[in-house]
Amino acid sequence: MRLRQIALVGEDLAACEADIRAILGVDYAYDDPGVGTFGLKNGVFPIGETFLEVVSPKQDGTTAGRLLEKRGGDGGYMVILQVPDIAAARKRIAEAGARVVSETNRDEGKVAYSHIHPRDIGGAIVSVDYMDPWDRWEWGGPEWKRHVKTDTSLGIVGAEVQADDPPAMAGRWSEILGRPAREHAGFWCIPLDDGGEVRFVAPSDERGEGLSRFDVKVRDPAKVREAAKARGKLREDGDVTIAGTRVRLVPA
Repeated sequence: MRLRQIALVGEDLAACEADIRAILGVDYAYDDPGVGTFGLKNGVFPIGETFLEVVSPKQDGTTAGRLLEKRGGDGGYMVILQVPDIAAARKRIAEAGARVVSETNRDEGKVAYSHIHPRDIGGAIVSVDYMDPWDRWEWGGPEWKRHVKTDTSLGIVGAEVQADDPPAMAGRWSEILGRPAREHAGFWCIPLDDGGEVRFVAPSDERGEGLSRFDVKVRDPAKVREAAKARGKLREDGDVTIAGTRVRLVPA
């Protein structure tokens, strides 16, 4: 199981995409027509072998639109995990009593996913996705490998979820995903096979539970912070902000 994609929600898609390009040094975004089913438009950026997506509502009554209202603006939306066995992942979800809000199987079973209801897992929509072959990623488009640019950013390596009760939420994710949760350095986390992790922390703002931060491995954190500062997106603690979400810079 690896962290393959983080999705954010933004009111102004073009502005969010401009921040991503300028701050993280990527220059290609795939507009996935499939998200239109959910009343959304999006841009998906490859960062190494991982992906950063921003979705934006294009009609009323969307889940993303309700999240914008609930959390008072742009923020985290989804955590997408890639699994080697979708049948086993779905069996664990069912046994844990978690609802699936969207599910697909296509291309003769080579592409499949299940979106877990956020109320049943906590903090975010979580998707378990299967791709054959393993390095395939349908949501990045057919040409994503040609557009990978790693001069600045190398990959997404972590996600952080605010929780009113971090140990309880970590335990629920662990039950549904079949991955052990552990306490480490003062917070609860679920380690993943690619060296990444999902962390669970107490709320640090008034926005409530949700995906509040993610980690990006970068070659030169100082350079990234300068780019963020120029756009008014540098925080006093050294994190940068993209689509209302904190980005922790991890030195390569």
